[in-house]
Amino acid sequence: QVQLVESGGGLVQAGGSLRLSCAASGGTFSRYTMGWFRQAPGKEREFVAAIGWSGSSKYYADSVKGRFTISRDNAKNTVYLQMNSLKPEDTAVYYCAARALITTQAMGVLPPNAGSWGQGTQVTVSS
Repeated sequence: QVQLVESGGGLVQAGGSLRLSCAASGGTFSRYTMGWFRQAPGKEREFVAAIGWSGSSKYYADSVKGRFTISRDNAKNTVYLQMNSLKPEDTAVYYCAARALITTQAMGVLPPNAGSWGQGTQVTVSS
């Protein structure tokens, strides 16, 4: 099963940008659909974005569409989340997830006990 490690979180002012990275190891990265999720304090986990194995298929939550961009580099076994025009409501712990042979839409409803998950990285957006 693939192991995932997120990085790139931090504190940023509203309107700023951050790029999250998720490095994968222990599996054939190009077989996996990759996703980003987030969880704010006191709230349920929320889907953010997903990308198919080749990078051509992408799927976004309405709340981030037009502001966030998901991408992947299969040669580096890494998936990225470029976050622009950040808002205080984007504050959350961001998690990377991987599951083989599913669509990006299916990644959007991935159960917490399915696939592989990273440990998360904190993103805090100040107003």
